[in-house]
Amino acid sequence: MKKILLLTLLLVVMSCKDKNKTTEDFFYDSSGNINHVSVVIDNDLWNGSVGESIRNLLTQTIYGLPQDEPMFTLSQIPTSVFTGFVTRNRTVLKVEMNKAPEITIKENVYAKPQKVIVLSGKTKQDIIDLVTENSDKIVETFKAMEIAERQRQIAKSPHKITQIKEKLGLTIQFPSIYEIAKETDNFFWLRKDITTGHSHLMIYELPYNAIKRNDSTVTQIIKIRDSIGQAYFKGRLDGTVKADGTTISSYMVTEDAYTPFHGETIIDNKPAFETKGIWELTNDFMGGPFINYTIEDKVNKRWVGVEGFIFAPSVEKRNYMLELEAIIKSVKIE
Repeated sequence: MKKILLLTLLLVVMSCKDKNKTTEDFFYDSSGNINHVSVVIDNDLWNGSVGESIRNLLTQTIYGLPQDEPMFTLSQIPTSVFTGFVTRNRTVLKVEMNKAPEITIKENVYAKPQKVIVLSGKTKQDIIDLVTENSDKIVETFKAMEIAERQRQIAKSPHKITQIKEKLGLTIQFPSIYEIAKETDNFFWLRKDITTGHSHLMIYELPYNAIKRNDSTVTQIIKIRDSIGQAYFKGRLDGTVKADGTTISSYMVTEDAYTPFHGETIIDNKPAFETKGIWELTNDFMGGPFINYTIEDKVNKRWVGVEGFIFAPSVEKRNYMLELEAIIKSVKIE
């Protein structure tokens, strides 16, 4: 009888533990379009200075696109109706009044994966100050979440190209829809068709002495990408003989009129230069945005270049460029 009672008690305890574990581990799947943020804030705050400060931050124009596009698309949700399925958006910014001034970043509060940034304050100015003082943190938190989500989506249908790893000693995750347009021992150009155009990815390696860290680093990188453009990315009219007997030369270059953004970052735990701007074809009317990461691979005494660029006239390019950035940031160098 004692053994039966002990066994029964053990089963009850284990059942309770499993039940609690199931409850704790259960999350709805998060939802929402890429680069879409739900802002949970009452109407009077949204229509005033608090809402203006949030909009100025999250809908600022993205640098490096040929036309103005906001960093994020926002949906305002009053606190009273923030319940049920509307709580499951992947990225949420929540404003809570009558509390001590504080910014809190939470994970998987209502769904998974999810980032919820809570701005608390006693006054409107408290909230505005938090937005101003933490602008970079807020933007980077949401952007990192969107890149991770795009990488998760890409992983559902990964490419099966083995030559990149064999020839360049690195792995990179991109959708299987990309096809190889050009391949050499140290260079890959991949492309896929998109709405009204195409998306491109190129991966290559450079000698370690090809780039020097000084005031002209960005100029060096632009010169390298332009030389690659001249070698591989020809315009439709390239080689055409004009009436006067001269031959048209058309290839991809960095647009002079648009100053490229240049900064330093980390890719695969390695220092890297980030450059983004506008490309164009000489003697043609094609162009679009590009983003380039030049990664310092000290172990293998080389630089690894990974660049994405888009040709998609008459459509928004923000989400296409995010996909390319997500692909590039998946690079793992052996």
